[in-house]
Amino acid sequence: MRRPSLAAGFLVLLLCAGTAGAGLPTVSHEGRAYVELGRVAETLKTRLDTAPDSAQARLRTGLHVVTFTRNWSRILVDGAPVVLEAPVVVRKGVWLVPETFVTQILPRLGLEATALSLDEMRTRSYPSFTRIVLETSAPVTYRVEPGGPREMRVRLLGLTADAQAESIGDGFIEQARLERAGADALLRVSFEGTAGELKVASLTDPPRLVLDFGRPGEPAARERQAFAPLRTIVLDAGHGGHDSGAVGPGGLMEKDLVLDVTRRVAKLLEDKYDVKVRLSRDADSFVALRDRTSFANRERADLFVSIHANAHRVAASEGVEVYFLSSEATDSAARQVAATENSAAQLEKPGNGKGTARADIVKSILWDLAQSEYQSESSRLAETVLDTMTQSLKIPNRGVKQAGFYVLGGAAMPAILVEIGFVTNPREEKRLKDSRYRDEIARAIVSGLGDYKRTWDARARAAAERTR
Repeated sequence: MRRPSLAAGFLVLLLCAGTAGAGLPTVSHEGRAYVELGRVAETLKTRLDTAPDSAQARLRTGLHVVTFTRNWSRILVDGAPVVLEAPVVVRKGVWLVPETFVTQILPRLGLEATALSLDEMRTRSYPSFTRIVLETSAPVTYRVEPGGPREMRVRLLGLTADAQAESIGDGFIEQARLERAGADALLRVSFEGTAGELKVASLTDPPRLVLDFGRPGEPAARERQAFAPLRTIVLDAGHGGHDSGAVGPGGLMEKDLVLDVTRRVAKLLEDKYDVKVRLSRDADSFVALRDRTSFANRERADLFVSIHANAHRVAASEGVEVYFLSSEATDSAARQVAATENSAAQLEKPGNGKGTARADIVKSILWDLAQSEYQSESSRLAETVLDTMTQSLKIPNRGVKQAGFYVLGGAAMPAILVEIGFVTNPREEKRLKDSRYRDEIARAIVSGLGDYKRTWDARARAAAERTR
């Protein structure tokens, strides 16, 4: 039996009411199940043309136009009449169509309202705002709804997500909780004090909704830095705890080496310069990669310096190199170094976010747009530190490079990653075990940071003078 096409004439649908496809909510009208035409359009990401007093509405896709007339069961699909099981109705300005339009008509047009699901919820604290990112299977439509004096609610239309809560506790936002709300998801953000201003951006590849909650009366970090001297540096010793990092042929573990060097750098900085130094870890403990820059943001650091040791399958590889964050790696070698350092994310405990330990780790950090405005300064910092290190240590300069390092993602300040040598090189490993050489490394890093601080402070003074 040949199935008649839509263009061939009238198609009468006599089906019992059920649940609408893609989880769209249904409403009852005269004993039948209907769906909102606007929600159908949102789910399909198609255009819906309506007017408050118009007798007709049009759903437009790239190839098709569907015309609806209020109180009629006949619709036009590309000009051809199709009869629904019940009339189209308008209630309080909202167009409703029988749910069988979703389950029967749309698939015949090559359209299908697919379920919209949450892949991951991420948070990041900055000095002047807190960011919540919802990564979804497809673009999501949102609506801000009234909440209490210390709560903001964002409804995510048609989003399917399990209930979850993330404690933020950054002095501004206490908690972000995602709940089911009928066919939607509801994000409830609880503030420790006055709610801030919300700015929203929709990004693609992958689809995600970026929600920035600004602290009330808080000046932007960039404005503060324009006139202030460099005061706070966060030093980050790579790896730690059950994450040993690279291991040399003689047993030297990266986590132990870089913690010792980082402590030496911290002491020298505080002794020589008028700066406050904070360590992301000061013991053999594991710290999640994303928590390292979040710590720097909470401390309102002016610089973030992550200290690591390198590894390579070619044992003769030697020298120092310094990295800053970028979505594009300088070369395949830089990409491999980033992949090696990012592998620490696989050791993080489940529950830190479903996407934290994904193989495609770079995508999970580059959503964070804040670092891009510090990219130029990060490059300048990297050049300064590398120059002093290679001159002082008399070792090969492997250059300033860029790559997608997870540990640098989300830093609201210039941020670099320093590879102080190759533990996999037997000759370098022997030097890196020597306490005097570690002192030399620390002094070289401090010298570079001191040069950068002098330049920073001079620019700050010049900027302050211009405003007088």
